[in-house]
Amino acid sequence: MIYTVTFNPAIDYVVRLDAPLQAGAVNRAAGEEYVLGGKGINVSGVLAVLGCPSVALGFVAGETGAWLERGLAVQGLQTDLIRLPHGMTRINVKVKAGQETELNGAGPAIPPDAMEALYQKLDALQAGDILVLAGSIPPSLPADTYEALLARLQGRGVDAVVDAAGPLLAKVLPYGPFLIKPNHHELAELAGRALHGDAEIEAAARALQARGARNVLVSMAGDGALLLDETGAVHRVCAPRGTVVNSVGAGDSMLAGFLAGWRQSGSYRQALRLGTACGSATAFSVGLAARADIDRLLAQLP
Repeated sequence: MIYTVTFNPAIDYVVRLDAPLQAGAVNRAAGEEYVLGGKGINVSGVLAVLGCPSVALGFVAGETGAWLERGLAVQGLQTDLIRLPHGMTRINVKVKAGQETELNGAGPAIPPDAMEALYQKLDALQAGDILVLAGSIPPSLPADTYEALLARLQGRGVDAVVDAAGPLLAKVLPYGPFLIKPNHHELAELAGRALHGDAEIEAAARALQARGARNVLVSMAGDGALLLDETGAVHRVCAPRGTVVNSVGAGDSMLAGFLAGWRQSGSYRQALRLGTACGSATAFSVGLAARADIDRLLAQLP
């Protein structure tokens, strides 16, 4: 089974304007919608679209948390969320008016007893399961939370997948994660230098592999993706053509597609192709990728 963890889920209130956003004035929406998410939940959502089951773990609070939990159930996602006694699940405002403006909520504090409840759920994971840790750590949690989670799972045959940036990603490398997914900007930050071209990106990915990561998947927005797999082979896929209308969730969708492709085919090449198709399908859509769009884009990839 694949398990995803979302420490700080959100309800995204997406507002579309026909004119540029005017500060200090009344702006009237031309359209609006609500998107239930958070990075791990996005991964679970696209896995469901691909027919690959998962369990979404994480924390919710208040009436907004109850709304999010009900909404995920309606979408067919299996969840095992921990309800917090105080606060409320955050609402993020995304204003699309030519360019995108975001106002993200802080979310509730996660107390130690709630984290212990999560640890107990993770203790039930078995060899062959996959655990996805995606995104940043809320301020209420210790900076070494990802390290503590991976240390607890060591030696149990659980494959850890980490989609994070900076020190949060660097510090989990000694625990041998199955997969890490930096984008090219995050990879350059870890390398401490600008990266130009595939050769330099590959070299930086190999440096992370030498520090413990088994597979390194580098997303490169419109330039597609590069995978350095655990055998040392490099796979490169260019992004299909399309108009980008949404940047939210594209990386999560790529990660979901990769994991589903790996589970279904056992081929890193096919996993990368499906991941690229899923990431692009989300980038070309208002919400997360739809199966028809994924299949159409997948057919365009070599």
